[in-house]
Amino acid sequence: MTILVVAFIGGVLAIASPCILPVLPFVFARAGHSFRRGGLPLLAGMALTFALVGSVAGLAGGWVVRANQLGRGIAMVVFVVLGLTLLIPSAAEFLSRPLVRLGAVLQRRGVEHTTTGGSVLLGVSTGLLWAPCAGPILGLILAGVALEGPGAGGAFLLLAFAGGAASALALGLLAGKGVFRALKRGLGAEVWMRRGLGLAVLASVAVIAMGWDTGMLTRLSLTTIGTATELEQKLVARVRPVADPAAISPSADILTHGALTTPQPRSEVMPPLDGAVQWINGPAQTRDELRGNVVLINFWTYSCINCLRAIPYVQAWARRYTKTGLVVIGVHTPEFAFEREPRNVSAATRRLQLSFAIAVDSSRTIWTAFRNQYWPALYVVDTEGRIRYHHFGEGRYDHTERVIQALLAERNAEDATGSRLVHIAATGVQAPSDPGTVETSETYVGYERQDNYASPQPIAKDQVARYTPPMNPRANHWGLAGQWAVGREHATLTSSGGRIVFRFHARDLHVVLAPRSDGTPVRFRVSLDGRPPLENRGVDVDPKGWGVVIESRLYQLIRQREPIEDRTFEVEFLDPGVQAFVFTFG
Repeated sequence: MTILVVAFIGGVLAIASPCILPVLPFVFARAGHSFRRGGLPLLAGMALTFALVGSVAGLAGGWVVRANQLGRGIAMVVFVVLGLTLLIPSAAEFLSRPLVRLGAVLQRRGVEHTTTGGSVLLGVSTGLLWAPCAGPILGLILAGVALEGPGAGGAFLLLAFAGGAASALALGLLAGKGVFRALKRGLGAEVWMRRGLGLAVLASVAVIAMGWDTGMLTRLSLTTIGTATELEQKLVARVRPVADPAAISPSADILTHGALTTPQPRSEVMPPLDGAVQWINGPAQTRDELRGNVVLINFWTYSCINCLRAIPYVQAWARRYTKTGLVVIGVHTPEFAFEREPRNVSAATRRLQLSFAIAVDSSRTIWTAFRNQYWPALYVVDTEGRIRYHHFGEGRYDHTERVIQALLAERNAEDATGSRLVHIAATGVQAPSDPGTVETSETYVGYERQDNYASPQPIAKDQVARYTPPMNPRANHWGLAGQWAVGREHATLTSSGGRIVFRFHARDLHVVLAPRSDGTPVRFRVSLDGRPPLENRGVDVDPKGWGVVIESRLYQLIRQREPIEDRTFEVEFLDPGVQAFVFTFG
């Protein structure tokens, strides 16, 4: 109920977002009519359509983008007709005839006498055209729907958000109705007002057709139209605070100030492990079958650099403590769409030579049951099935191993696990990070979580566009060059010769890449400050900077030798079809 209220308030705040501006002419075009038969059905149709399209997005993924673009095209045609009838009264009756026959908006006397059904149709079209700013609240809702798939919960959240926006617009519409009538009585300018509305409608259609509704309008400073985003951020932080992983202390930890103590009892029972679409390295594990063992649950995903650096420790613990009663279970929960495919997870498991059981949690069922929010995340469960310790993120490996040893001693005092800890000397991608040199943060290429983009052209969302690189990018900024289609979670190169330029400061530079959709490899070449990387190359390129994207995974492209300083990285793809997801550093 709380998150539904938050979603509703987020929708109300959307009235102050710049992306709501293209919708306003369509809404206020009904200001001179009965609210019950005109404004209310329009807003209801708009809210229901937005909620429906958002719900379908979780199921259809990329397909719905194309379908929604078709719907937007149809909606724009409808509103061009509406605008013309408002602008040219003599043409209203003629243009309304085919729309009436199709059950559309206009009737015998043009736009001044619309039916309830016609207003609903206008609302449906407006819902298709509406491109609200993806603020923090809507971002949480859409991310959940997209990752977890469609369902009643996501549909209700989207409907609550849309209902909030419709409620705010209804207040404006009721106020606009009084202003509209006053102007009609005082000035007798009905025809000119109607023509003004027609021009506003046609101008809005032009704005949407040019893509300015999601480009220029989203870039408007909110200082001139309100502080909706800041209010959303505060609301999200209050209702759903997210702790800093580095500052999280274990719940009922068996470690006190670094000293081993007696484990404290916990009332929280480990959630069930039901819902995995597949199990790797053995049969499905159940909570009841695991009773009597100490269990280590590791949430990970194979393109996450932090997960990859933690894996050697998890694997070492599995090898050392299995005989004394430890069961290690990896829960693979995807971040990107390609990580949902069980065959990709199986390939990554073989490549990493993992021996412990892995639940392929592509539907995020286990993730949700644990209320988990991080990759990687470690949970240690005692023999009675109670969670006794957890840690989020990298590090604290010695503490985690001490917890395992103590709980194994609880299980059977005769099991001598000893106090010696495993020693890991990982190399390549799994080598520990060098935190003292990292000044560039994780950076997503898709527009949903994009930061520090610096090409002169604005991102054309879900459309093919040509970009030029920034001439002298500032530290931690990046840009595209060539012809790309930028989607929510990744950018796809649509012609050969495309590039990505990044000014960064870190020892290691990684990027998650995928080959063409049909699996065809993509050749690439990287450079550092305009020259081949040579001894600064990562494990996935040769000294001259050449490499090939052969599968969907994380690629290490740069590992700098001392001194670590600001460098300009560039990767050029010689073949089209590559998909770039996220840059990570270490």
